[in-house]
Amino acid sequence: MATDLIRYDLLVQDAMRSVVRKVLGDVAVSGYLPGEHHFTISFRTDAPGVKMSRRLAEQWPQELTIILQHQYSNLIVDEEGFGVTLSFRSIPENLYIPFAAITGFYDPSVEFGLRFETADFDEMEEEEEEEEEAPPARPTLRAVDDATEAPPAPAPAKAAKAEAKKNATEKAAAEKPAPQKKAEAPAAEAAESESGDAKVVSIDAFRKKT
Repeated sequence: MATDLIRYDLLVQDAMRSVVRKVLGDVAVSGYLPGEHHFTISFRTDAPGVKMSRRLAEQWPQELTIILQHQYSNLIVDEEGFGVTLSFRSIPENLYIPFAAITGFYDPSVEFGLRFETADFDEMEEEEEEEEEAPPARPTLRAVDDATEAPPAPAPAKAAKAEAKKNATEKAAAEKPAPQKKAEAPAAEAAESESGDAKVVSIDAFRKKT
């Protein structure tokens, strides 16, 4: 089977959510539910954009189902979601629910219902966890070897002058007596020097646990 590059499944989900937006919008404008219609709406409380009290979030950390029938007020609908005031154990609570957070919409009076996919939220959570666990990008340190690093080429106008100065220096050095060779440093001192150089370019000292 060919890969669905158009993503019909997402288009259908958007169309279904537009139905919920239209129904709630009409009720918000009229100010009442027509006939025996009433709505049971389930949504992810941990979805982006959901606004609710800490008390409700602690009681329902993942999903919550509300009923819009008799005891609700301040229903406001916009392009992204809807806000409503409901009573939870005689305590009024203000909610804002994005349409993207809705997992189910049901009208028991006519036995009409819609179910929405929640896999997108799970993938978003997994991606966020992976980003938090991944180590941050760190700079790369590179030791420069003066013996192998080629010096920049002199400017053409100064090439002759630099060559003459070099020849004069070499001639003067040849006329001087050879300096006495210094004693080699002990192996332990050389190892300590090498260890000191390694600390300069080591990146471990700059790592921080995320």
